[in-house]
Amino acid sequence: MSKKVAVIMGSDSDWGTVKKTVAVLKEYGIPTEVHVMSAHRTPAAAAAFASDAKKNGFGVIIAAAGMAAHLGGVLAAQTTLPVIGIPLKSAALEGMDALLATVMMPSGIPVATVAIDGAANAAWLALEILALSDEDLADRLDQARKDMAETVAKKDEKLQAELNA
Repeated sequence: MSKKVAVIMGSDSDWGTVKKTVAVLKEYGIPTEVHVMSAHRTPAAAAAFASDAKKNGFGVIIAAAGMAAHLGGVLAAQTTLPVIGIPLKSAALEGMDALLATVMMPSGIPVATVAIDGAANAAWLALEILALSDEDLADRLDQARKDMAETVAKKDEKLQAELNA
């Protein structure tokens, strides 16, 4: 059985994007907890959560934050579990501020970072990490890749038929 995944949002307003992460994880039956914690407004709670995450059965932490986006780094500083950051798009700088804040971590405290608003890919990366120690999950991911390739091939076949009609 796979370990749990924690999904931490800096604000409840992030849910519209972050729910894509949870949907992918649930599709694969991964136990998931979702919380709102702020790197700046509740730093002690965020640090305590990350410090206890391993002993509480988590295998990966996903942190979604916009603007200054220090949440991933705050969590990563308190655990050796993999932390995946989702930089969220904001009105001011279109998410570039969050992307740079998430990806530019000091040596020894990495935060794996997906694209701006890349919530689904954060889940896929978490699944790949968990699959390293879960053969059933690894097999399901292999099948998902085959299914994706088959879908693309069918779309090309349809396009070729249309072009040659």
